[in-house]
Amino acid sequence: MRRRDFLKSSAILGVSAGLSGRANASVPAHNWDRYDFGPGPEVRDRLNQGPFPQYGAEAVIPSDDVVMTTTPSDEPVPNFGKGLTTYITADSGTDEIKADNVPRAIEELVAFPLGQKLYIRPTWREVQPQPGKLQLPEYVQQVFALAKQHNKRVALRVQMCAPDYTHSAALPDFVLEKVPRVDLVLAKDASAEDRKAAQRYLDNPHGKYQPRFDDPFFQQAFRGLVEAMAAEWDGNPQIEFIDTFMYGFWGEGHTWPFANNPFPDYPTAERTWMRMLEVQLEHFTKTPLLTNTQPDFSRVGNSEMLDRTLKANNWMRSDTIFIENEQIEALSNRPAWAAAMLEQGISGKAPVASAAMEGVSPVENMISHVIDVGANYWSLWNFHQISPKLLQAHYEADSAAFDRINRRIGYRVRPSFIWSYADGDKTGLIVGFANDGIAGVPGVLRVTVETADGKALRSGCLDAGYPVPGKIRQAQFVLPSGTKWQGLKLRAELEVKGVRYPVNWACKQKLNEDWTLTLRGNVRGGV
Repeated sequence: MRRRDFLKSSAILGVSAGLSGRANASVPAHNWDRYDFGPGPEVRDRLNQGPFPQYGAEAVIPSDDVVMTTTPSDEPVPNFGKGLTTYITADSGTDEIKADNVPRAIEELVAFPLGQKLYIRPTWREVQPQPGKLQLPEYVQQVFALAKQHNKRVALRVQMCAPDYTHSAALPDFVLEKVPRVDLVLAKDASAEDRKAAQRYLDNPHGKYQPRFDDPFFQQAFRGLVEAMAAEWDGNPQIEFIDTFMYGFWGEGHTWPFANNPFPDYPTAERTWMRMLEVQLEHFTKTPLLTNTQPDFSRVGNSEMLDRTLKANNWMRSDTIFIENEQIEALSNRPAWAAAMLEQGISGKAPVASAAMEGVSPVENMISHVIDVGANYWSLWNFHQISPKLLQAHYEADSAAFDRINRRIGYRVRPSFIWSYADGDKTGLIVGFANDGIAGVPGVLRVTVETADGKALRSGCLDAGYPVPGKIRQAQFVLPSGTKWQGLKLRAELEVKGVRYPVNWACKQKLNEDWTLTLRGNVRGGV
């Protein structure tokens, strides 16, 4: 999409060249593979994860036997930290929902069976028109009420700049009345293409400026908003994640194609946005925060924000898949424990067979590349034409592609190999965990061995992000003397920012109603 074409202006690149290097503390572009993001989330009660040699002087355990195995499920597996995400609103609020009856359309979107999560993008004005507590608009209240009915969590971003809202500003009046604004301007030598792209913002009185984010009153009001949001949503079981506030259009971190930003210099911009990020990290101690991978076209500190977000054990997102190689590098080589949301709008027009190239439709092409980068979430969103009927039409036209990503997205963990051993008067299990998904575990996987009636015998965690796709991660569970493994249960939970979420094992073998797996011999020669 042209709104994402950020690195085209030679004028901007010329300006930014004078601000490069460590003098302004920005994180330079780097390869993400093996980049030091720190140890990742804390691993409490770490399980012994091997090695487990059995013979000679190196023996750790006596000989053991594989007594049970599991195989991959062929079905979608709902869990926290993953899933297809139905967009209820995005850039234009409810104006983007193309229906005669918007509340009814929202009901249909929430109920859309393919979507496991819901996403909304209200403005600051909509959620906090006056200082103090949040005052959610009717459509947001409706989404939360319906989400509870359908057992779906909500993710969201609050926009401080919504250039597609033509009827009102994104900022509330109590901020606009006190904070100076700076008009956005094009470079003198801007291309005809950039000038054409900029006109939609220049024609909108609410989209052609940016506030002085560094103004003391703005900072005070911003802290008040974050405090109100955290009071309502941090640790709220209805919330999946919240996007961090970023600079500019839609909060993505840019005001492309304009040549300026509202700050007097780059260091002021970076300090301001890092301070605003710290306010969010301070208040959202339980709910994951996602920062966009947007390259720093507008020179406001995006690289430092993203780096700090990951080092604080939060997650990341990107706002399209066919983008700069810099963003693809970040998405596909992120730490295993960091989830990634991939937003990519589906066409706002009905699907047509003639759009396919070499037998591949635009939707199938898109979905294949979302899978390539190992996303945890992907948007179900007709770009600027949100419609449950249109979404259903695209699904029917490319059901195989939609079903494929629904079965693979995120992590899909299961206890692949289960060994039983006896060591004198001690007994135990070695479990080899597999991940049939496309992403690592977005946090820390806790596994508990318990009795048939739910009494915990041994509980502990794998290293953050494990198991990763395509590899087995083994762990040892030492059990009380005389314990028989038959009939025990394995329970999985995902720990993210100190909160535990139940995990549905992604195996073909039958689970209990509480998502636990009862151990039973299913291997020839097993007991």
